[in-house]
Amino acid sequence: MKKFAPLLLILILISCNAQTKPNDIPIKEEVINYTFETVVSGINNPWGMTWLPDGTMLVTEKSGIIYQIKNGIKTEVKNVPSVYNRGQGGLLDIVLHPKYPENGWIYITYASTDGEGEGGNTKLIRAKLEGDSLTQIETLYKANPNSTKGQHFGSRIVFDNQGYLYFSIGERGSHFVNPQDITRDCGKIYRLNDDGSIPKDNPFVGQAGAKEAIYSYGHRNPQGLAINPITGAIWEHEHGPQGGDEINLIKKGANYGWPVVTYGIDYDGTTISKENEKPGIEKPIFYWLPSIAPSGMTFVTSDKYPEWKGHLLVGSLKFQYLELVKLNGDEIIGRQKIATNIGRLRNVKQGPDGFIYMGVEGKGIVKIIPN
Repeated sequence: MKKFAPLLLILILISCNAQTKPNDIPIKEEVINYTFETVVSGINNPWGMTWLPDGTMLVTEKSGIIYQIKNGIKTEVKNVPSVYNRGQGGLLDIVLHPKYPENGWIYITYASTDGEGEGGNTKLIRAKLEGDSLTQIETLYKANPNSTKGQHFGSRIVFDNQGYLYFSIGERGSHFVNPQDITRDCGKIYRLNDDGSIPKDNPFVGQAGAKEAIYSYGHRNPQGLAINPITGAIWEHEHGPQGGDEINLIKKGANYGWPVVTYGIDYDGTTISKENEKPGIEKPIFYWLPSIAPSGMTFVTSDKYPEWKGHLLVGSLKFQYLELVKLNGDEIIGRQKIATNIGRLRNVKQGPDGFIYMGVEGKGIVKIIPN
């Protein structure tokens, strides 16, 4: 038996090493056991979506419109702030306060010209909806300085199980300046109390010069945030450069590496970093090579999709499909295409009715009906 021990050890080491690559999971072709229903058309870039208690859907259109949608009819919400509609910037995410029936607060991120310098940067507000108009608009956070660059505004919003508000802002294309510097906005995940105040236990509170709203840093362009319904952990995905889109578990005060480490290269083929891991920097739990350009993510908890329940859905802008990311706890164990060739998929959400809704550029809102 002893003479087989070295061979057994080698096989174990090979097996362990084979499991260390978080992108080494091939994607399966779709199994079509569903149909599509267009909920509403005529929305060019449906960025964010949420639902009021009566089932009315609120959808943000990047150009600066919020639609109320009920029974397939869309109407425009009035008194929406002016947005800086440039490149990837515009009207972005929208969510309800967890206690919306009690307080009526709606939270919105968008690119705004307010603040320092020319151009715009990401802003977080809250407001109330009275009839068909936003009222009581309050600014909770505005990233500075502004920039005329058109890339990497983020931005998604999520509340955790303790009632803290998290939102993301991309590094605005200044990757050698913003994401690693906690005295500067951009390339960060932020955490606030629901009124915009800064929690006393945020990781950089009291640190000289730091932006105390920062919760994690070293991000590129996070366009997915979701709360794991089982663990309560915050899951995030972000665009890499050419290759290296990531899924991360967000931890307090953690550095996620951009651009010190990356699994991708620049769009002109040049090297951004020769390292894809480094001590003190959080590794992604998964990364895509090639990039899929992820946007939107949701955990499936609905019984309407038994084969998807307990797993994660991520939209692909680049390859125009919805990706089912299969999970075993915090480990990604499989991938499958859904809704192949649906179009540039900007967002995906599970609605309060248990159905999955997709925001598709140039099409509008599409619901997945399981067979």
